[in-house]
Order: sequence, then C-alpha cells, then structure tokens
Amino acid sequence: MTKLESLFRLDFEINQIQDFDLLLERILLEARKVARADAGSIYVKLEDSEGARLAIKYAQNDTQQKKLPPGQKLIYSIFSIPIDEKSMSGYCALTSALVNVPDVYRLPPDAPYSYSSSYDMVSGYKTTSTLTVPLKTTDDKLLGVIQMINATDEAGTWCPFSQADEQLISHFARNAAMVLQRAYMNRVMILRMIKLSELRDPKETGPHVNRVAGYAVEIYDRWAYHHKVPEQEREKFKDAFKIGAMFHDVGKVAISDLILKKPARFTHEEYDVMQRHTLYGADLFVDPQSPLDIIARDVALNHHENWDGTGYPGWLDPTSKEPIKNNQGKLMGKKGEEIPLTGRIVAVADVFDALCSKRVYKDPWSKEAALTEIRHLAGTKFDPELVEIFFEALPHIEHIQESYPES
Repeated sequence: MTKLESLFRLDFEINQIQDFDLLLERILLEARKVARADAGSIYVKLEDSEGARLAIKYAQNDTQQKKLPPGQKLIYSIFSIPIDEKSMSGYCALTSALVNVPDVYRLPPDAPYSYSSSYDMVSGYKTTSTLTVPLKTTDDKLLGVIQMINATDEAGTWCPFSQADEQLISHFARNAAMVLQRAYMNRVMILRMIKLSELRDPKETGPHVNRVAGYAVEIYDRWAYHHKVPEQEREKFKDAFKIGAMFHDVGKVAISDLILKKPARFTHEEYDVMQRHTLYGADLFVDPQSPLDIIARDVALNHHENWDGTGYPGWLDPTSKEPIKNNQGKLMGKKGEEIPLTGRIVAVADVFDALCSKRVYKDPWSKEAALTEIRHLAGTKFDPELVEIFFEALPHIEHIQESYPES
C-alpha cells in the first residue's frame, strides 16, 4: 500500500472515532506511521490565565516502547509551553507555518526558536529530526500542533523528514483537524449534559467524569490485553466505553436537591431514593440506537452492583422495571459475572476517584489509604480480577488523575 493509499484509509478510519482523547492518540499514531517517525507528540491549544498555551496530550516513542513489558504503554510528562517563537511547537502554533528541522542540535543561526537538550537528558532519548505541523480547521482556528520526531528510512536509520513527508502530513493534519473539531464539539455537548448533573450534585464535576472515564478505559485496555481481545475490536469498544462511562451518574438529575446536597449521611429512606439514580440514568438509554447507548445504559444501571451480590439496583422486574426484592425485603443484587463488565469496571474507577476527592462531608483520602481500600474490597465489592488489573494500570491511572485536576 502506497503512502497516498494509506492516507485515504486513515481519513476514513479516524472519521469513525468519536472520543476526543482517543482520536488525538490515534491521529498521532497514524501520522507517525505515514511519516515513518520513531516518536512524536501532539499538543492542544489551551486558553488560561497565563494566556494561550500548548498542552501536551499524548507522546509516543517506538524506541522507548520496546523497552517496556508486553502490553504496557509509555508514560510521558505533563507540561505546557507558551505559544511564542522560542520553541518549534510554539513557533508553529504562532505562525501556522510547518517547521521541518533536519537536526535540532544544528539549527540555522537565524532560526527564532531553539531546542532544549534537557528533554533528551531526562528521557535518555536523542532527538534529531523533527517535523511540526499545525492542526487548523477550515475556518482557520488553531486546535493544536502535531510533531513528528526522528524520521526513519527503509533500513530503519534515522534521517531528515522529506518534502513528500511535509505534503502528506500537512494533508493528513488538515483532515484530522476537521475530525478533531467534530469530536471536540461532541465532548463539549457531553460535558454540558454533565454540567446539568453538576448543577444538581456538586460531586459530579467535569474533571470527575473525565477521570472516571479515563480510568475505566485504562482498566478495560489491560483486561482486553489479558483476554486476547483483537486490537481492532478493543479500540472500537474503548471509543464507545470512554463516552459511555461519562454518563455513569447522569440519573442524579432526577434526585431531589434535599438529598443530593445534604452535607451528611443519608437516612435509610433517603438512601433508597438515592439508589434510584441508576434506574433514571438507564432510562435515558431505554431505546438504544447504537453500541454507545447500550454501554451507557449498562454503566448507569450497574456501576453500584457489588461482586458479592449486595449492591443495587439488582435484578429488575421485566414488566414494571422495578428492583426485585426477596422475602426479607432486600434487593436481589446481581452477583459476580452477572454484572456487565462495563459496570464492574466503572465501579472500581468511580470509587477510587471518590475516595481521592474532597466532598462536603469528608476530606480526600490519601492515595495510599485509597489504594489499600480498593485492595481490601476485592472479592466483596469489586471483581478481584479487575482489582489486580487496576493495580497493573495504576501508573496510567495516576497520569490521568494528574491530567484532570479539580479547577
């Protein structure tokens, strides 16, 4: 397959991805493949109190990746840089000009930007050639930049990026920016819906739902690796799961403020009412039109079920859709693998984030205490296999935690 044919295929494939974060990661991966780049980074434009900046969203490095155990992913530093002439990425964002540098350690004397060798010293990886391209929409809006690092020839030797690479990546970046804009608007609409929950329940913040969804996808990714789920199936599921997990508590919009905002523990009666948020959330997806709707319904309904069968809402009457109770008046909770995988995963992700977060009725737990509690609840509240996988994925979960701090 030629590079041009690969571009046509990639344009089609990235149009199938709905989640903004997963799309960014895929765009970086596929751009590197087209340019045969050993490494690369993708940045998004942010506006904050310090002005316009570029924040790194994903970094990939084949050389460093090969040093990791199978199934593990590279962890990169989180940082942002000003949009100015001092760095290649900042210059690219400022001027919207493509920047092709054959050797970052031998920049032209008149180059306005420089390269800090500290990046290479920290990572133990030497950067030589770079190709930095703006991600701009058709209406000239800058979304970010994508930077390819260390082009390789057919023999695998590092070399400069060619003029053909410039043309191919520029074309890909234009199409990718349009898809990114669509995905970004989808993310905005989802977070606006979550904002409705936040207006009712102060715990249901944008950073919280982004963290829980991010944790959930990392846990699923490791589970799928262990269960040998084919990569294409895994990536497609992750895309829908990332969005569906954001809706885990959307049913709280139907719960009274007197209960949601109570700064103390619930009474038995109040707790019974609160439990119904799982039913209200699932009802939003009662007529599923897509795999995303099915996942969102299953997550909303089942993320408070417990592995030992003591969770809620449990089994529902097929006619009334009301929870079924036993002769002692207790809910008949789903147990073990009766609980959908998505619900079992989000249960772990949601509780971990809740333990680490401040609430009106509690201070945040220390990370060590939260991790001890997650381990302690394996086999009772949580699927024990997923708890083990949670700890495997912990470095990436902590990375997501750092990426989405409470504002």
